[in-house]
Amino acid sequence: MKYGLDQKIAVVTGGGGAICGEIAKALASEGVRVAIWDLNKDSAEIKADEIRAAGGKALAIECDVTKQDSVAAAVQLTKDAFATVDLLVNGAGGGLKNATTSPEKSFFDLIPGDMVGGFSLNYMSAVLPSQCVGRIFVEKKSGVILNITSIAGILPLTRSISYSDAKAAANSFTRWLAVHMAQTYSENIRVNAIAPGFMLTEQNRFLLIDEATGQITERGLQIIKSVPMARYGKPQEILGAALWLLSEQSSFVTGAVIPVDGGLTAFSGV
Repeated sequence: MKYGLDQKIAVVTGGGGAICGEIAKALASEGVRVAIWDLNKDSAEIKADEIRAAGGKALAIECDVTKQDSVAAAVQLTKDAFATVDLLVNGAGGGLKNATTSPEKSFFDLIPGDMVGGFSLNYMSAVLPSQCVGRIFVEKKSGVILNITSIAGILPLTRSISYSDAKAAANSFTRWLAVHMAQTYSENIRVNAIAPGFMLTEQNRFLLIDEATGQITERGLQIIKSVPMARYGKPQEILGAALWLLSEQSSFVTGAVIPVDGGLTAFSGV
């Protein structure tokens, strides 16, 4: 326990997933009591069980972070269990096929409602929990918000229009909220973001690795050519940055968006 987070209370949205599931487990290993919010209650329970099996404390809560009433209910359940919240990790999100272009679907074929859905999933999913949990931070005059965005918000990904736009908005929101909280309420309320690059997870393995041969797919080769470190990242490689930003070791850091991407956003391609 080297980050001074023992006995803190954290909410991790999207905590049933690969990246935020690892963040939740890392926080628990530091003595943090973790409320895992996820639209998929079973996924949240699996992560919570893993934490409890390792001796940590965790609570699984079903929550749709794009709906204000669902977020409010999750906050109440978290407070009922842990009394307060000290840390918020906004990690819920993901790409939606219907809001993505393809050889079969051009930009001109995209349906506005699908695009709005993709935007909400990756932008409002950070805004609504920040509003609800942020009220607790304002009352306490302390707290840390960490948004898990994407390098797609820095360099738009081919085809992923709504996802890229939403992540760019989430990066902007991070900076805006950092200033707002520090100037309006307390310098002890900090807001930062991590922008992961291409991470190899079970969710995207089929896109990046050919199941039959075990070789990198054509899409994967395109990605690797753009990453100076010439490989995919692992969810565990997010943890150092996440724990640092959530701890007092980064007490003078707010409004930062930190890429963890193997150098992808530093590479011009020429």
